[in-house]
Amino acid sequence: MKLNESSVYSNAAWKEKGFFVPSYDRNKMIEETKANPEWVHFGAGNIFRAFQANLAQRMLESGENTKGITVVEGFDYEIIEKMYRPHDNLSLLVTLKADGSVEKSVIASIAESCILDSANAAEFDRLKEIFAADSLKLATFTITEKGYSLVNAAGETLPAVKEDFANGPEAPKSYIGKVSALLYARFKAGEKKIAMVSTDNCSHNGDKLYAAVHAFAKEWTGNGKADAGFLAYIEDESRVSFPWSMIDKITPRPDESVNEILKKDGVEELEPVVTSMKTYVAPFVNAEESEYLVIEDKFPNGRPALEKVGVIFTDKETVDKVERMKVCTCLNPLHTALAVYGCILGYTKISDEMKDESLVKLIKKIGYTEGLPVVTDPGVIKPQEFIDTVVNVRIPNVFMPDTPQRIATDTSQKLAIRFGETIKAYEASDELDVHDLKYIPMVHAGWLRYLMGVDDEGKEFELSSDPLLEKGRGYVSDIKLGESDIDKIKADVLPLLKDASIFGVDLEEVGLSDLVIGYFAELVAGKGAVRKTLEKYCC
Repeated sequence: MKLNESSVYSNAAWKEKGFFVPSYDRNKMIEETKANPEWVHFGAGNIFRAFQANLAQRMLESGENTKGITVVEGFDYEIIEKMYRPHDNLSLLVTLKADGSVEKSVIASIAESCILDSANAAEFDRLKEIFAADSLKLATFTITEKGYSLVNAAGETLPAVKEDFANGPEAPKSYIGKVSALLYARFKAGEKKIAMVSTDNCSHNGDKLYAAVHAFAKEWTGNGKADAGFLAYIEDESRVSFPWSMIDKITPRPDESVNEILKKDGVEELEPVVTSMKTYVAPFVNAEESEYLVIEDKFPNGRPALEKVGVIFTDKETVDKVERMKVCTCLNPLHTALAVYGCILGYTKISDEMKDESLVKLIKKIGYTEGLPVVTDPGVIKPQEFIDTVVNVRIPNVFMPDTPQRIATDTSQKLAIRFGETIKAYEASDELDVHDLKYIPMVHAGWLRYLMGVDDEGKEFELSSDPLLEKGRGYVSDIKLGESDIDKIKADVLPLLKDASIFGVDLEEVGLSDLVIGYFAELVAGKGAVRKTLEKYCC
């Protein structure tokens, strides 16, 4: 059993081993899609293969559409060259359900895989051809939040972007420069309509994509590298729209345990590829069953009937509310709490933490007791049901190999939105008292303890990457396990706790800093102090 078109569609063993093999005419789908492309997706990573490509497949299988999806990779071309094309653009999706069952599917909805390389005439010309097609309705993106940034950490324009600004749309080098060049090709072909839909997991993602593309249109029209009307075209949402979206599906790195399942089934050539850019990609992806995609319904050239396969279309305000519900209350704060304490306590799987009574009580207090009273209710998804699924089904799923170390990445960038917004809501409320918050401050104290890089047994551990890691560590560098001088602890960490750019609020100003410092002092009392503190307060 090899993952290629010949094997999948001729070898009965695939179905005998329990794999779902699509029944639609794939060759006809590829022919129709290439002739009249409808949906292009930028970003060929795991989330795309587990989510967007599967949505396209479900539409094909149900007869809601006859066209598939065109995938484009712009960061790491080897993903296409070494994984997609050798497998005839087929992929395996292994859905790991909380009840222990495993669902295995061949994903065959990708009609064409392309490389976003302006230095490769054949590849870039094909993309320009696709973007000139009347039939093209939407381009979706999963390129990470960093993909939309045109500047470095110091706020300076990236060299490739600066060069692209000056040289125009002929052969851009930056990612968004190339995307903007494709939009310029669509503009030149008759100012054709399209929706540019970011489905990256970041706030107001449509605005981030718009701002990046708009910057190129403004520069190019301003310096005469593009026709004057291009800027107006980008600014006219009746022709080019940039809808907001909220996406939620956990798709960890391909796991060895899943690899073993597939090997036992007889699937060959499952070896992952590690590209020269250090991307780890396998012929399969593993993902949880739960998934949410809510999109602002703003599609100038029409769209596929994705609502038939579970996508929720609504207005911008509702998308914003769904995101706030998820990010500020029902999922992300719980993940962050588990991440920082999980690292300190030596856990390597999030699901294992859900067997820890104290940690379960901690996240329930954060979500249900402190978060739900100020939750943003979007109307299209019930917050209580969402958080119930998170706590009872999604996070405890033992078949999902997600780690606290992965989730602890960039914690300094997450605290303001994941906890700061709840603190602000308490401050603004006439009925709630910010001093009633007892468990969110415990996460802040846990993060300070995490920054020490020493676990609860006194052993050093590797901290996850974070742009403010060294800055944060500087505030706790003089604090050792066994420190009992509360005045010293306060003097060391108070300046950090007052940083509203990290916490969303000045924790001293809102009256929570002393509580955080008190918790922290207990957490650093010695070996085992983290466990004792959790058992003391989370009971």
